Amino acid sequence: MANRGTVRPSGNFNASADAEVLHKAMKGLGTDEDAILELLVARSNAQRQEIKSTYKTLFGKDLIDNLKSELGGKFETLIVALMTPPLAYDVTSLRNAIKGAGTDEKVLVEILSSRTCQQVSEIVAAYRQEYDDDLEEDICGDTSGHFKRLLVILLQANKQKGIQHEHVQSDAQVLFKAGEEKFGTDEQTFITLLGNRSAEHLRLVFAEYMKLSGYEMEETIKRETSGSLRDLLLAVVKCARSVPAYFAETLYYAMKGAGTDDNTLIRVMVSRSEVDMLDIRKEFRRMFACSLHSMIKGDTGGDYRKALLLICGGDDA
Repeated sequence: MANRGTVRPSGNFNASADAEVLHKAMKGLGTDEDAILELLVARSNAQRQEIKSTYKTLFGKDLIDNLKSELGGKFETLIVALMTPPLAYDVTSLRNAIKGAGTDEKVLVEILSSRTCQQVSEIVAAYRQEYDDDLEEDICGDTSGHFKRLLVILLQANKQKGIQHEHVQSDAQVLFKAGEEKFGTDEQTFITLLGNRSAEHLRLVFAEYMKLSGYEMEETIKRETSGSLRDLLLAVVKCARSVPAYFAETLYYAMKGAGTDDNTLIRVMVSRSEVDMLDIRKEFRRMFACSLHSMIKGDTGGDYRKALLLICGGDDA
C-alpha cells in the first residue's frame, strides 16, 4: 500500500546529529519544546527508534525518560506516543484499555475494527510476548455478550479473502431476515457475517442490502442494536466502507462540542500519521464543514497544538 501519511522519513537523516539536538534542547534551565517537536515530527517512527538508541549510546541516558522528565501534560503524552513503535503503541493502548479502571471500550472498538488481519495477528503475538498474557482471555474477562463475541471473532484475524460473488445476495438476505424483517434482532447472525467477510465483499453486500431493505446498513444497526455492540458493529461497517472516513469521523467527534477527547485525538493522529493521514484529511473536508487543520487549531493550544498541526501537515481550507 502506498504511504498516504503526512509524516515521512527524513532524507538526509543523521541519528547522532538529531540526538545532539534533543540533548541540547533538554540541557540546562528550561526546555526548547519547539526544537523537540519540530525534529520528531519530521522523522519517521523507524528513524525515531534509531535516534533513541543513539541517544543512549552517546549520553548513557534513556531518551523517553528524559523527555518525560522535561515535558508534561498532553504534549508529553503526544511526544511519548510518537516515540513508541506502532505495534507496541497498539499493544500498550489495548493493555491500558483493559487493565485500567473500567474498560475503555472505545479503544478496543477502534483498534480491532480498523487494523488489517495481519496487524491483528501481530498485535496478539506481541501482546503475549510483552505481558505473557492472552489478549483474547483478557478481553473476554472484561467484556460480555455479543460485544465480546464480535471482538473474539475479530481477534481470530481470519476474514475471508476477496469477494465471494455467489454469496453477496444471500448475505444481504440473511442480514435482512436477521434484522429488519424479524421481531427482535438476531445479533449472532450480524456478528458472524460482519466479522468474517472482507471489506470488498461487505461493500457489495451493503449495496445489495440497501436495494432489499431500503436502508443503509448503519441505519439498521442503529435501530436494532445498542451500547457497545452497536458501536463495534458501526465501526466494522464504517471501516469496511472506508478506513480513512471512519477515522475522519472519529477525529471530528473527539473534538466536537464541549471538551476534547485528547486520548482519542492523540491515538488517531499518531497511529495514522504514516499510514493514511492525507486520505483522512480529504475525507474530513468532504464530510464536515471545516478542515481537520482548522478544527485542531480551534480546539487545542500551546506546544500540543503545534505538534498536532505539524502531524496534520496542511490545511485543506
